[in-house]
Amino acid sequence: MDLFTKFIDTYPVFLKGMQLTFELTIVSIVIAIFIGLFFAFLKISNIKILEWIADLYIFIVRGTPLVVLIFIFFFGLTALNISDFLAVVLGLAFHNGAYIAEIFRGAIQSIDNGQMEAGRSLGMTKSLTMRRIILPQASRRALPPLGNQFIIALKDSSLASFIGMYELFNVATTHGSLKYDYMSYLLIVAVYYLVLVLFFSIIVHLIEKKMSSSD
Repeated sequence: MDLFTKFIDTYPVFLKGMQLTFELTIVSIVIAIFIGLFFAFLKISNIKILEWIADLYIFIVRGTPLVVLIFIFFFGLTALNISDFLAVVLGLAFHNGAYIAEIFRGAIQSIDNGQMEAGRSLGMTKSLTMRRIILPQASRRALPPLGNQFIIALKDSSLASFIGMYELFNVATTHGSLKYDYMSYLLIVAVYYLVLVLFFSIIVHLIEKKMSSSD
């Protein structure tokens, strides 16, 4: 059986795995953005204890393998009867949130201080100035590295296979073991990952283009 025939014969199950991979990525990234924004604000708060908390969180994430975080959420929260899906989502979100926090922190701090002063001189509060003036500009600057982080999260979702989730990578390795042909199915799953990465890249590019035109 040639590679193309295997691709055609297995596309229904790979599409299901692709859907699960997509859902894991989207949900975890949405949560990670909120986590990242929260810790980014802690980092720029100029309050030592809050900065220390943010630094500790980022240090823990950077020093802990993602697969360990997924297992911690999966086995550590079994008392709450959380699902496999939620365990992976929390692990991915907790992991990516640290990197997104640094992306937002850098983007916010790259905006000239005069922008904040201008907003305050117009009678806006600090939080209102941040929301209406600083964050829109920072979001534009943060989008390219955020796009890269989204793609990293997509590929990291393959670690869901370690707790038995039937996402793309697990589909490929399962078929490889059943057919005694790992290479063919790994090449097939690589195509599906490339399609997803291309999809995310196009979406990010369209958002960048829209933001550039709105300037």
